[in-house]
Amino acid sequence: MSTTLLDRAEDRTSVSPAQWLRETTAAVRVSFTWFGVRKALTNEQKCQAAEPFGAEGDFLSARKKLLDTKHAAYKEVTAVRGKVGMYWKSLTVPFPEPGVRLIRQHEVERFNQEMAGYRTELQSAVVSLDRHYSELKVAARRRLGDLFDENDYPTTLRGLFDLAWDWPNLEAPDYLLQLNPAIYRQEQSRVAARFEEAVRLAEQAFISELAKLIDHLTERLSDNGDGERKIFRDSAITNLTEFFSRFRQLNVRSNEELDTLVERAQCIVNGVEAQALRDNNALRQHVATQFSQVQSVIDGMLVDRPRRRIIRNNQEDE
Repeated sequence: MSTTLLDRAEDRTSVSPAQWLRETTAAVRVSFTWFGVRKALTNEQKCQAAEPFGAEGDFLSARKKLLDTKHAAYKEVTAVRGKVGMYWKSLTVPFPEPGVRLIRQHEVERFNQEMAGYRTELQSAVVSLDRHYSELKVAARRRLGDLFDENDYPTTLRGLFDLAWDWPNLEAPDYLLQLNPAIYRQEQSRVAARFEEAVRLAEQAFISELAKLIDHLTERLSDNGDGERKIFRDSAITNLTEFFSRFRQLNVRSNEELDTLVERAQCIVNGVEAQALRDNNALRQHVATQFSQVQSVIDGMLVDRPRRRIIRNNQEDE
């Protein structure tokens, strides 16, 4: 594995976290081509739908579902999309530009190979879905009744689902320096500010994810109101250990308090197995108590601070 000068821990203190991020990462953007399985009703159809309610069609918003998204073949296609999203985010940190994230430069080749594999997997899943296309249309005709329109359905689904990724340049283009040095310097300042924001976004992401993982683990360690234990799955521990690994790889080392907090959380579960937590009441209580203390620190980081405003996003909860 090749490294740059700024990959060495002793050299990271010589530059700001934003500059370190700028020097050691690449921008990667992931996009999908996706056949839309929902379509808005026509004005005439909306008026018909509004009549039983005594409403006006112009004030009604309605869509019809073209395909059964619960069909196994369709779920295989969407499963690939989910895996791509998880993989992309597992190797990257946010960047303040829609659809763009930052990946460590030494991960670029591996990422490119993995994405090529996912694209092949997606294409294979679409081929399988297309084999069931006729039966899906028959089912849609039966379920939609008069709302069914053959024109809503393409001849084949092949080519209507795809995965693409690219590597956008985030730096000011060199030609600007020749055309207008002042504009070039202005663009350089804008890029620098974006990487400062990327550092803040990385902190937000790590703190929010750690808060969510600890909330889930401590909730699973508590008893039901009747004294019965709650179901405790191995993932409550493995998800935390995977987070620690990802944090070590992607941490921009911009927040000593966050570094200390993650290290403390890791020490609590270091060597602790999920089965031991299921079997040992004393261990469950000890881990729960330790994490409640970590939670109190996280709560202090999830409030307004100078230049750092971290908000827990409940919509991200599964």
